[in-house]
Amino acid sequence: MKVAKLLYINGKWESERNDKGIDYQDAVLVLGYGARNILEDPAFFSEIKNKFPRADIALSSSSGEIFSNEVFDDTVSVTILEFSSSQIRTTQIDINDFENSFEAGNKLIENLSGDHLKWVFVLSDGSKVNGSQLVEGLNNARPDKVLISGGLAGDSDKFEKTVVGLNQIPSSDKIVAIGFYGDKLELSHSSYGGWESFGLERTVTKSQYNVLYEIDNKNALDLYKKYLGKYAEELPSSALFFPLSLKTSETSDHVVRTILSINDEGNMIFAGDLPEGSKVRFMKANMDRLIDAANDAAEKCLEISSRPSLGIIVSCVGRKLVLGERVAEEIEIVRDVLGSETILTGFYSYGEISPLKSFEDCVLHNQTITITTVNEIE
Repeated sequence: MKVAKLLYINGKWESERNDKGIDYQDAVLVLGYGARNILEDPAFFSEIKNKFPRADIALSSSSGEIFSNEVFDDTVSVTILEFSSSQIRTTQIDINDFENSFEAGNKLIENLSGDHLKWVFVLSDGSKVNGSQLVEGLNNARPDKVLISGGLAGDSDKFEKTVVGLNQIPSSDKIVAIGFYGDKLELSHSSYGGWESFGLERTVTKSQYNVLYEIDNKNALDLYKKYLGKYAEELPSSALFFPLSLKTSETSDHVVRTILSINDEGNMIFAGDLPEGSKVRFMKANMDRLIDAANDAAEKCLEISSRPSLGIIVSCVGRKLVLGERVAEEIEIVRDVLGSETILTGFYSYGEISPLKSFEDCVLHNQTITITTVNEIE
C-alpha cells in the first residue's frame, strides 16, 4: 500500500509527502477535505482532475483540515492511495432521490455489496442528511464484520451549507461511499469523547428526530438554561461546551449529542436524533480530558494494527471550537502514538461515523474524535 499527501494552500500545492513514489497520473483514489469556497470553484476541480486524471476523487467540505500533525483552515488536505492487491469501488447518491436518509444509507451499501468487502468510508452532506437515519440504513445493509466509518461534511463554523462530490464539483445533498475490498487489508477503528457527565440522569419525554422539546416533561431549553447558568445568555454557541450524553436503551452505549441551533419556537436542534424515552445527562468540557481522549483513541487502534500506513481522523467541529488554540494538541498526540511512518489526514465534521464496538454497527457521534487506520499486508 502506498500513501501520499498534499496540501492546497493559498492557491498552490505544497507540503508534499510521497515517500513511496506514487505516480499521480496513475493514482487510484484521492480523498480531499477542504474549505467549501475552494471546493465549489470549478477551476480547483479542473486542477485536481488534471493532476490525478485516472483516480476516483472524493471531496468533502470541512470545518478544519487535518494535515500531518496540524490543523488548517481555508485549505484542501489531499490524500492519494494506491494498493498492491486490494480493490476499491465508489458510489454517489443524492438524498433527494430517497424517501428518507435510512433508505439512502441502505442503498449505498447495496451499491457496494460484493465478495471481500472489508470497509466502507462515507462522506455525507452535513446539512440536508439526517445522520442518525443514515447510519441506521448503513447498518441495516451492512455485511457482518464490514467496517463503516466516515463523517458528515462541515462548513467551518457557519452551519450554512455543506458540499460533497465524487468525480465532480462538490454540491449539496450528495453522499459518497467508497468500498474497499481485499483479504490483505488490515483495519482498525476507535472513537472517544473525553467529556465529563454531571447532574441527574433524565428522560427525553418529547422530541421529533433531532428536535428536542421536553426533558422530564419540562421545557428542554429552560432546563438547559438552568444548568448553563452564566453561559445561558450565549446560547446556542455556549452549548458546545455542554453537550448531552445519550443512551437510547438499557443495553445501548452512551453517545454524545451536541446542539446546533435554537429555532424560532425556542426548540433545540441537535446534530443527531434524540428518541423519546432515551436517557440523557448533561456533560461539560475538560480540556485535558478531551486531549487525553485522542491519546486513548490512537492507542486503541494500535491494539489491532501495529503499523498502519494511513490514519484518517474525523473529529467534531465542536471539539475544535471548544479546544480553540489547543486544537492541534489532539492531532499531535495521535501522531506521537501512531508514529511518524503513519500518514495522518482527516477533517473536522458536523458528525462522526464509527462503531463503538470492534467491527460492529456504526454510530453517529458528536463532539468525538474518531480514527480509522488502514494498512495492506504485503
